[in-house]
Amino acid sequence: MILLDTSYLISGTHEHSAEARQLVAWRLSGEALATSAIAWTEFLSGPVDAEIAGDLRTLLDGGILEFDEACAITAARLFNATGRKRSLRVDGMIAATALENNSHLATRNLADFHSFLPHGLKLAT
Repeated sequence: MILLDTSYLISGTHEHSAEARQLVAWRLSGEALATSAIAWTEFLSGPVDAEIAGDLRTLLDGGILEFDEACAITAARLFNATGRKRSLRVDGMIAATALENNSHLATRNLADFHSFLPHGLKLAT
């Protein structure tokens, strides 16, 4: 399963973007797509209309994954292991959701997630 972060959700709504093409390719190959409740909240908080959000939601056959107790524990571990940087707290929550759901993370913001790679995060390619 591929977990989409906020940047990928946003870029995926642009019809001719590389991310939109990749979303279609993953779906055609049978890859399940999902996002975390954290990233979905960020996405819906931006300037997005209901039709676009609905269209994107239909692509998420893996669903919108909960941020549960296991994710909270993993996010705290990541936060502490990567220097307790407040700027990484939300990204750590998204990374934890990917880790807890054995998913690869698709992101446009590689720098935001780079520090989580030594702690088990895998990126989608």
